[in-house]
Amino acid sequence: MKTILKLLIALGILGGIGYAAYRPLMSYWEQRNKTQWRTQAVESGEIVQAVNSTGKVEPIRRVSVGSTVSGPIAELMVDYNSKVFKDQVLATIDSRLYQSAVERDRANLRTRQAEVARADAMLQQAKNDERRSGQLNKSQDGFISEAEIDQFRFARMMREAELQVAQTNVEQSQAQLDNSEANLAYTKILAPCDGIVIDKKIDVGQTLAAQFQTPEMFVVAPEMDQRMYIYASVDEADIGLISKAQESGQLVRFTVDAYPDKLFDQGKIVQVRLSSKEEQNVITYPVIVETPNTDLKLLPGMTANLSFQINRKSNILKIPNPSLRFYPNREKVHPDDRKILDGFEDQKEFADSPKMVSADEKSQNSRSLSYRHVWVDDGKYLRAKKVKIGISDNRYTELIEGELSPGEELVIGEKIKK
Repeated sequence: MKTILKLLIALGILGGIGYAAYRPLMSYWEQRNKTQWRTQAVESGEIVQAVNSTGKVEPIRRVSVGSTVSGPIAELMVDYNSKVFKDQVLATIDSRLYQSAVERDRANLRTRQAEVARADAMLQQAKNDERRSGQLNKSQDGFISEAEIDQFRFARMMREAELQVAQTNVEQSQAQLDNSEANLAYTKILAPCDGIVIDKKIDVGQTLAAQFQTPEMFVVAPEMDQRMYIYASVDEADIGLISKAQESGQLVRFTVDAYPDKLFDQGKIVQVRLSSKEEQNVITYPVIVETPNTDLKLLPGMTANLSFQINRKSNILKIPNPSLRFYPNREKVHPDDRKILDGFEDQKEFADSPKMVSADEKSQNSRSLSYRHVWVDDGKYLRAKKVKIGISDNRYTELIEGELSPGEELVIGEKIKK
């Protein structure tokens, strides 16, 4: 009897100990198996909305310098990267043939001018003969017949015609001389404008043949030491934002691989071209950006990584972007908020559906995307908070409406247990 009593007392004591330890043990077990969340805080600061693209650096203009006349290159005065000024001699072509042509045409002109003088003298003689015959006929009536008078008159007219022919020959010879002198002048290749030689395609001794097409000798880039263009291609989905940025005068920032630590931040959108291009079913539009280049760090052909600034807002609340992309498991969400997941699943299914929607529906769906849900850890479950979002960058999104405060932690994922 005493043994049974002792046993019951012992079991009671153990039961009491077990009962007392149950809650702490269960609490410990729940804490140990509780999901650990990765979080990121809501911040206050600035957001710069931007569209990123790549482009090619090119001069404002490329002026091709060619040759009108043919012949071997006699001398080169410039080379690659030479800075030149308008009407500066860049090269000369062997001018001996053209010089001899000028001398020949000058001699021919002098011959024609002498013919004019001879024709003029013969005209004066014919005029004098006609005048004397008329005076003689008046003083002695009938001394000279009418036929002889006609001969003197027509002789004068013939000399006048000969003088006109001679004068026309002078004009032809002068034109021929002008042509030869122009060809002689073309043997000196002049710079059409101020600029920098970015390409040279000839060498001394090389023969140019300009009979069929103008051979290209140099390429001069004007204003290259002042400004450059960047030719970028922007996706059609972003071209509306680019147009707004151009209208508001937003600056364009970019980098080039040659100077990865330098930020060029004085770019300006000068043109959004209407000539679209299609590559692999993607429509893009050319966007021209102008940037200063006084230090000549930007060279033709460089690849620029551009960031078109669309909008900038300061002193606003910013939601971390991963919190907007987070989608929790249903069983880890408070029962009152699980209907939000159902709605999200419906929207997700609708978005994944290949069927076409009307323009009105598409516009409405686009506007509804400004309202989203973020999740906070409420102990055992996650609770949802509805927010209205605005502009975004690659890290944060503007909070327009929502019960969030700076420093509040938002769930962005689960911690991986080690």
